[in-house]
Amino acid sequence: MIYKMRSRIAAYSAALVLVLCLSSCNSEGFFEGFFTEDQPRLVLFVGVDISGSFLRGKYFDDSLHFLAHYLYAHLQGVGGMEQPKELFVGSIGGSNIGEAKTLFPIQTFEYLTIPEIHSKLKEIFPKNKVNEFTDFNAFFHHISETVTNRKLILRPLAIVLISDGIPDVPEADRNEAFKTIVLKPLENLSRNIVIRLLYTDAQTGDQWTSWVPRRRVKILTQDAVVMKEWRGPSIMIPGKDFEDQDRFFDWVENQVDFPVRLRRVD
Repeated sequence: MIYKMRSRIAAYSAALVLVLCLSSCNSEGFFEGFFTEDQPRLVLFVGVDISGSFLRGKYFDDSLHFLAHYLYAHLQGVGGMEQPKELFVGSIGGSNIGEAKTLFPIQTFEYLTIPEIHSKLKEIFPKNKVNEFTDFNAFFHHISETVTNRKLILRPLAIVLISDGIPDVPEADRNEAFKTIVLKPLENLSRNIVIRLLYTDAQTGDQWTSWVPRRRVKILTQDAVVMKEWRGPSIMIPGKDFEDQDRFFDWVENQVDFPVRLRRVD
């Protein structure tokens, strides 16, 4: 009986010493980085469609301007926008089906101004270099490999697609073409995965949400005619510093970055 009481007292004493030690060490910053909840967790992938149909369309230039502002706002955390832990930017598709493309990392953009990010995007996605195919499946497979190889599994994952959203699938009717988009490589990467397809149209957006098979991946689409409104003087107020463009940040939150309901499609 005495032995058991001594053992319990010793265990309680050890636990108390450990708690005091952790509190003391952490107050001095020794454990800083382990107990903080403010560290970025989001992993953001951006794919830009430079196929002929989108690149030569009337929204491509606007999309790069928007993307420059969008990336800067997220990277700097202005307007309450979530800062990513990692960022990767690349093209969707290539000269051949399944072709791997370069993903430019966060370090390419994080210290640039908005005009510098825009110039970098135009350098990466020149209008005189057209991808023959829009290959969403190859892009998603590349994302899966990157997340796995860099040990980013289970972090919140956002995939922004700047594209008209139309897959290049020969000899397939419109609805069947969207069933060929394969999201399975993404399904087990995180419990929170969202695809945001921007600069599409109403019909294509509906086909993405209704026909693309998925279980865990959430899909949001936004029409190009809505996207182009971001530059309007009622949203991006002329003469105002970007950090003070509250209407723009509210617009992004309500039109691009809003929460998406999970919908399973078999």
